[in-house]
Amino acid sequence: MTSSRTVSRLSRILALIPYVLERDSVEMGEVLERFGYTPEQLSRDLDTVFVCGLPGYGPGELMEAYLDEDVVVIDAADYFTRAPRLTPTEALGLLAAGMTVIDMGEGNPALQSAVGKLSKVLVPGAGPVLSVDVLDENEHVRRLKEAAAASRVVRIVYRSVGREQTTERDVEPWIVFHTLGTWYVVGHCRLVGGERTFRVDRIKESEMLDEVFRRPSRVPVPGIGYTPSEGDISCVIDLDAEAMWVPEYYPVEILERRQSGARVRFWAPDPEVAARLLLRLGSAGRLVEGPEVAGRLRELGSSLLALYS
Repeated sequence: MTSSRTVSRLSRILALIPYVLERDSVEMGEVLERFGYTPEQLSRDLDTVFVCGLPGYGPGELMEAYLDEDVVVIDAADYFTRAPRLTPTEALGLLAAGMTVIDMGEGNPALQSAVGKLSKVLVPGAGPVLSVDVLDENEHVRRLKEAAAASRVVRIVYRSVGREQTTERDVEPWIVFHTLGTWYVVGHCRLVGGERTFRVDRIKESEMLDEVFRRPSRVPVPGIGYTPSEGDISCVIDLDAEAMWVPEYYPVEILERRQSGARVRFWAPDPEVAARLLLRLGSAGRLVEGPEVAGRLRELGSSLLALYS
């Protein structure tokens, strides 16, 4: 049986070859940074590529791969300049990403055409199964953004799902941002006397006051360092080595590191986010706990299967 380490190494080699071929040659430092190599690993993989080629395996069929001082050179491998075929999971992930950009109003005609063609091939008549929604700015979002820009206090009526309590509180909004399908506001909550993150969709009423506050010298970067809000769901997922990009992209807590991957706790405003991630990961990610996510995962799986029945 092929080990996950071997699969990971092969995937990296197959990504490295067309990357270098497209540029003729690449500085070693750029390759190390982009592909996560150490100098020893890169040298070993180039030696492996050097003895590979087309059937016949004579001098004219083998690829050339070597380090010329600090430059990576790969040659005689024109058949790798064609993009590899996507797996179904990769294709669906690409389609979802394209749909997200379009729904955000950033898609150009070329992207819209590509997404349309890809949709017809992958999931004809998918309907709502593959809908990608990016929420519009509602009145609370607009008011909070205006208040944050003007450093003015906002009075909100907030419904906490976790504790099922509705409270009125004055907030000094620092930043308003959109991540994982939901709008958030981060700022100083005077009710609790500290920094808090609020989900805007749980704000029932908002009013911008005349009072001006002093912004702190350092505030969170939009969308970075996501802090789970009250009522957000959490689940535990086991990740294989090839899925270790997840902790770099999503708000997770690494519970256990393993040679073959990691176990993480994943937070999201909705079980849909985690369920779609698990579908994208396929066999590289397994749900350990999280009943809300398990339920949504079954629903999505049934919807996808119905398309092919």
